[in-house]
Amino acid sequence: MNAQDSPKDVVIKLFVATDQKNWEEVESLFYKEVNLDYSSMNGNPATILKPSEIVAAWKTLLPGFQFTHHQIGNVLEKTNKNSAKVFCYGTASHYLEDEKGNIWVVIGSYDFELKKNDQNQWQVSSMKFNFKFQEGNTSLPQKAIEIVKNQK
Repeated sequence: MNAQDSPKDVVIKLFVATDQKNWEEVESLFYKEVNLDYSSMNGNPATILKPSEIVAAWKTLLPGFQFTHHQIGNVLEKTNKNSAKVFCYGTASHYLEDEKGNIWVVIGSYDFELKKNDQNQWQVSSMKFNFKFQEGNTSLPQKAIEIVKNQK
């Protein structure tokens, strides 16, 4: 991350770093506290978390997949001096070999809010996923969680 990165660049880097399992970079792209909201998909209320807590949670699931591929598009950015909003469509494909099907795909959109940190760099301060639908083998997330547990 550098001071020249636009808010849109930060969001793109967040998804790329997640797929690369570059957890240090993922953590660096988040502000010191983040409003994380996946309520439209899982029913859990939005929560304020530290970047390390988000990464710790993602590490209980994502490394269990052989591959993940987050693809975003239709990215819209509104920037003020020290705050910004980014909207995008998102498709998350997860691959894990399984007799019931190897792929689980989640489709939706995201609303991001970003703030500038003390180094004048944009960081994600709010990430809201707007669930549309999923397809494929919906039992793969639980299998991925078990794989991660068994690797410890």
